[in-house]
Amino acid sequence: MSRIAYVNGRYVPHRLAGVHVEDRGYQFADGVYEVIAVEGGRLIDLAPHLRRLARSLAALSIAPPMSEAALRHVLAEVVRRNRVRRGIAYLQVTRGVAPRSHGFPEGIKPSLVVTARATPAAARAGIAEGCAVVTVPDIRWKRCDIKSVALLPNVLAKQQARDAGAFEAVQVDADGFVTEGSAANVWIVTGDGVLVTRAADHAILDGVTRRAVMALAAEAGMKSEERPFTVAEAKDAAEVFLTGTTALVTPVIRIDGDPVGDGKPGPFARRLLAAYGARDAAAGEAR
Repeated sequence: MSRIAYVNGRYVPHRLAGVHVEDRGYQFADGVYEVIAVEGGRLIDLAPHLRRLARSLAALSIAPPMSEAALRHVLAEVVRRNRVRRGIAYLQVTRGVAPRSHGFPEGIKPSLVVTARATPAAARAGIAEGCAVVTVPDIRWKRCDIKSVALLPNVLAKQQARDAGAFEAVQVDADGFVTEGSAANVWIVTGDGVLVTRAADHAILDGVTRRAVMALAAEAGMKSEERPFTVAEAKDAAEVFLTGTTALVTPVIRIDGDPVGDGKPGPFARRLLAAYGARDAAAGEAR
């Protein structure tokens, strides 16, 4: 089946989808995005994703491309037209098209692109097995709380992980504290069973999955803290795991080649992954 994309008011074949060469997203990374999970053909956690989108747009003084109701319709329609039952929807909003100049142009309309694709079953099946990560210096800008399309440092970090045979890169700030992965939030479990993740300041993206896992942990009676932690603390932790729209809850079993705990996915990560999967499955079945 030919994939369908939405581009500035039109549903078009994915292979023909495109934006103008002077779109500011292309020239300046002047835009934001969201990645939303799809389960049972239904968009998961859509409301918090749209709230974060609105926050990111406001932070960059980009006008919303349409009303929230209209955007909800477009997202659902792209998912429907692509017959995605389990996968992701991607939306990107840029400031729009204008002759290249650094300052904000006046009188232009934001550009909106929406796509959707299925997630291979094998990709999800491998999450429970755990992954290896490497640590890298965090070289990103100082507003990582904005979900900007300016992701080159993240791309470089991810490639560094791949080159090392790892799944993810854990970024470390100038003070030696873990910020987040290239595409996921990072958690540790202390020896006395407390879940720890960095507070949602300007140094990290406040992940929608991060928030969902916090709620699931509270429901399960797990203790959690939001505070900085070092690489050494992570390597000494009982467990480490990642959270994200595509990562779900991924146990980390090695850091820089060293095993975490006994080198196997731990009980906290396994329990949260099961709870998160059950939550999404229930949401996907709801009509």
